[in-house]
Amino acid sequence: MDSAHIIKLKQKISSPDLPSDIRERLSDDLARVEMTLKNQGFAPEVERHLAYLQFVSSLPWTKEAVDILDLKRAEQVLNKNHFGLDNVKERILEYMSILILNRRKNQVGKQSVLAFIGLVGSGKTSLAYSIAESLGRPLIRIPFGGLGSAAQLRGESRVLPDAEPGMLLKALARAQVKNPVILLDELDRVTEHARADIMGVLVEILDPEQNMAFLDHYLDSPFDLSKVLFIATANNVNNVATAVLDRLELIEMPFYTDQQKISIGRDYLLPEELISAGLDNKILTIDQAVWPEIVRPLGFDGGIRSLKRNIEALVRRVAKRVVLGEQGPFIVNQQNISQFMEEA
Repeated sequence: MDSAHIIKLKQKISSPDLPSDIRERLSDDLARVEMTLKNQGFAPEVERHLAYLQFVSSLPWTKEAVDILDLKRAEQVLNKNHFGLDNVKERILEYMSILILNRRKNQVGKQSVLAFIGLVGSGKTSLAYSIAESLGRPLIRIPFGGLGSAAQLRGESRVLPDAEPGMLLKALARAQVKNPVILLDELDRVTEHARADIMGVLVEILDPEQNMAFLDHYLDSPFDLSKVLFIATANNVNNVATAVLDRLELIEMPFYTDQQKISIGRDYLLPEELISAGLDNKILTIDQAVWPEIVRPLGFDGGIRSLKRNIEALVRRVAKRVVLGEQGPFIVNQQNISQFMEEA
């Protein structure tokens, strides 16, 4: 551990962005680390202390993203990113209206947390990203699928040799603002043996009376989560505790009809995938009669995830042909669809 690293850490710890009590505690900890290095040299315990100091001094204790308080822009973003879903969009805009009014008065509202409930591929996660885009805030996703311990959310005490901060504080450290959008994704998919403990932590996270002093065991100091905009998703609410549901505003995602999915695939997903693959948007044309087979190759699917995978497969095959020297444009029709859809 060179002196330049210690000097840089001292500068971070002395930042006025840190609360005075945190700054004082970290300064004392760093002084002890320096003493240990001087008398005993580098050791695993010193490494753990330095990791802690680095993490805590990097948290966004005071820094906030500047909100874009423009409801018409929010509507434009939702319409740009999502086809249909008029009732869902209207509910989001109503929610954002109250958030905007509270923000203008520099106060934290006490609305319930939006929770999108529906099938895989129905657009739950992408709606959260659109809300974040509308507000100009970063979004950090916390996946709950397979989450097996409340400690993964709340962190572990530093008395444990391999202790880590919880997923919430890690999310804030990545966002580098204290008011990001945090997506609590698939709340219903936590492991059964840890469900009660995880739901207990969730109640604290989502309750505006408690989350302004959230205690992560690794940090061992309260952190204010009241400025975070939480959004949740779930496939269903059967495995979500009643106390958590009481703090959620449930919005059920509708099924997409085949015709709606054709519009989504043709007007949204295909142009997006062509751009992502570095292809001209005029190089691939899909005959209207073929779209039903792309939308429903294996039977009914209420979401759009299968549709997206099929379009990705089509574009990959076109990309390969272009790289091998074919000029295009390529037209997918009922006569040649098997060349583009096989093993999709």
